[in-house]
Amino acid sequence: MTASTSRQHGILLATTGVLVLSFDALLIRLAQADGTDVGVWRGMLVLLSAGSICLVRRRRIRWPDSRRLWLAALAATLLYGLSSALFVLSVSHTQVANTVVILASSPLFAAAISWLLFRESTSRRTLMSILVAITGVLCVFYSSLGQAGQLGDLLALLLAVVMAAALTLLRRVPELPRLPLVAGSGLVTALICLPFATPFALEPASYAWLSLMGLLQMPLASLLVFSATRHLPSAEVSLFLLIETVLGPVWVWWALGEALPGPTLLGGALIIGAIAFNATLSLRRQRRGRMARSEEANLG
Repeated sequence: MTASTSRQHGILLATTGVLVLSFDALLIRLAQADGTDVGVWRGMLVLLSAGSICLVRRRRIRWPDSRRLWLAALAATLLYGLSSALFVLSVSHTQVANTVVILASSPLFAAAISWLLFRESTSRRTLMSILVAITGVLCVFYSSLGQAGQLGDLLALLLAVVMAAALTLLRRVPELPRLPLVAGSGLVTALICLPFATPFALEPASYAWLSLMGLLQMPLASLLVFSATRHLPSAEVSLFLLIETVLGPVWVWWALGEALPGPTLLGGALIIGAIAFNATLSLRRQRRGRMARSEEANLG
């Protein structure tokens, strides 16, 4: 697979994965359950779904064959399981729009972690987009100071850091099998939430929404986003999470009528502009590169 083809494949995986992921907050709201209860069922059902597939395909999965890879797999599993729990708890304590807009800061942390630990450079174009996105995050955070949703906003900020770390690690160890990591992360999420939950005291309708989330939506979205890190830098994969920043609150507003606060709308507009700017320049650069290679081939 050429570098250009690999990049296009990564963009397709990341875009599709985040589109599926964007329904996450709506399903949490529809479940009408405490965040810890959602976390337990979400985690166990993800474990059941992804784990069952792992058992069926166990001979085709390339399992880690060294201590370094096993340690990396354990770290990635813990980080992603923690991020899933933080997302559920954040959405339970603040407005959906606030959670997903603050999560949009993950590219900044991914770029910082990649540079500090691995000296992986980030293009000026991506850095500019990240800075604009962070401005949008600050708009949301400033509006929540002293309000009831401040705890949820703080959890969302921690979520952005943890998600960035998970994606950066996966980028550095592309040989890790993604599906077992998804299954293991479900167990981590459930264990984190279990001490505070009463998972068998929910309304019957709640279990239907939780089943859709845990058995289909989350395993599929996680697998696609994880796989994209094989083809794109972690900061750029994180940038695709900005799609959820827009669509997540829209689905909740459309289905449940949850209002979009003014500062959150402003922050979202800045973030959309950032991702559009980055994507447009990236496509132009790719097009110029293909044209240059074509001209060289013709001259040769």
